Amino acid sequence: MNCICVFRLRENLVAVCALGIVGIAGLVAGCSGGISTSQMTQMQTGTVAVSISDPPSCKHPNGDFMHVYITVRSVQAHIDPNATDSSSGWQELAPQLANQPMQIDLFSDVQTNCVLAQLGSASLPVGSYQQIRLLLVSNSASGSGTPSTNVCAGNGFNCVVLSDGTFHELELSSQANTGLKIPPGQIVGGPIQVAAGQSVDLNIDFNACASIVQEGNGKFRLKPTLTAGQIDPNNSGIGGQAVDSNTKAPIAGTVLVAIEEPDSTGIDRILMETAADASGNFRFCPLPSGTFDIVIVAVGPNNLPYNATSVLNVPNGTNLNTIPLVAEVGASAPAILQGFVTASTATGGASVDVSLAALQSVSVGTTMTIARQLNIPLQTISATNTSPAILSTGLVSVSTNTNCPVGSPANANCSPYSLVVPASNPTIGVFSSSGVAYTAPAAGDVLFTVDAIAAQPLSGGVLDCIPSEQTTAKDINNQPLKVTAGTITNVARIDFTGCT
Repeated sequence: MNCICVFRLRENLVAVCALGIVGIAGLVAGCSGGISTSQMTQMQTGTVAVSISDPPSCKHPNGDFMHVYITVRSVQAHIDPNATDSSSGWQELAPQLANQPMQIDLFSDVQTNCVLAQLGSASLPVGSYQQIRLLLVSNSASGSGTPSTNVCAGNGFNCVVLSDGTFHELELSSQANTGLKIPPGQIVGGPIQVAAGQSVDLNIDFNACASIVQEGNGKFRLKPTLTAGQIDPNNSGIGGQAVDSNTKAPIAGTVLVAIEEPDSTGIDRILMETAADASGNFRFCPLPSGTFDIVIVAVGPNNLPYNATSVLNVPNGTNLNTIPLVAEVGASAPAILQGFVTASTATGGASVDVSLAALQSVSVGTTMTIARQLNIPLQTISATNTSPAILSTGLVSVSTNTNCPVGSPANANCSPYSLVVPASNPTIGVFSSSGVAYTAPAAGDVLFTVDAIAAQPLSGGVLDCIPSEQTTAKDINNQPLKVTAGTITNVARIDFTGCT
């Protein structure tokens, strides 16, 4: 019997034996040193079941969308955090989708266990999977590999339906081939661990409201914002009820709730966002294990703003019961942050998608200080008899140099943005086993930081520019970024350079 053995080295080369007669016994006998434990592990597998969810915050009447349809043809994972689109080693998690792609309304009612749909399952080699990507059916696809029915008929296989009932194609371009990416930083709780003989439940949350770019020509395209995490399907998630702090009754207006998790810099990143129902109730599920921050904002009748209220360090499986929100008495409307972002290459203007967020810094505790930059859910000011509606533009397309502000970099493209935010400092509570004790909003100026992240359009979420994330806490006069109710504060311009 001829046998060629390559033993496992520090560089993690996998041992391979070429045998005339294949068998474990023969392998052990014929290869000097036998099979190592690591080699045996390579032969073992676990099972991964993948689902998708999206608790939307911008569904009509809180936004312009009635439905958002995507058609999924593949879900893949990779153990290498640096794997590229063309790298080998991507593992298919839902092989059933290849012949039966699934068209999903991201704004539909959830099924059991809080998910929109079960996408499929597969056996995977054991390992620590650090990247996930979701591949969609191309809008120009035909024949096999397309869904048997298509609600977007005439508008591709991925589309949006506006509140007026009109259908519009959701443009993908290269995303149909490269996939919508969930990098390591967006996998909640760390890499997905697949162990031999074990089952893993993986959920992908698709934040549609933060993923749709409307261009000046009226077209819609996708700049995906997704997170994923290993979940316990029997866990109840996190819920509660937002009420007015004085009346103890639900707020007759729009109540937005975000569930967030701090990154390594202390900035809370929104994982999911939803609108509370008419009774003020909300629930986030399914969720990975761990603790999270809840941030709630509201605008009541006549555009009466409420201060942001946050509960920090909330474990999965918690019912927060009633959460009091404090009205900004005497305020005519929330505050408005307005500014411009620009983008340029080494020689001219660049086209990028920029995601914008409004941050408020908080610090609580005495013996152990908890510091955060809360990510404040972006709001809307309703139209009145004397003023128009103002919508937050948390995702903008920078693709033209029309109407750029004075002083912008030469030849740069630009885009304006507006962020509607509370005009008060947040109320903060910290979760404990004995309940939540809330601290009054800090006195003094109401200060914000604007965070901006640039990505390549139609790339599936690939970051762009150097650096790809910038923040500013200054206004156009280089003073601290301070807001007051019902007024506009002009933010210092954010310039992205080194873009592709």
